[in-house]
Amino acid sequence: MSKICQITGKKALRGNNVAHSKHRTKRSFDVNLFTKKFYYVEQDCWISLNISAAGLKVVNKKGLDAALCDAVAKGYCDWDSIKVIG
Repeated sequence: MSKICQITGKKALRGNNVAHSKHRTKRSFDVNLFTKKFYYVEQDCWISLNISAAGLKVVNKKGLDAALCDAVAKGYCDWDSIKVIG
């Protein structure tokens, strides 16, 4: 499973660890990503999303349906990738 938020589209970035001697080695800046269950009122079911902390704030602000519609319109996820639990 890739480390991409299904609401905001955030993904892991690449960068450098910089030592005191300015020696640089590659590292990854991961997203604060977790799996969260939501009750989707419009479809009357539970869904599971891979969502970042920033994505959770978007869902709390806009609502689940509006956030999902925006994410699908921007191409961050599609309706087939949303896991329906029950």
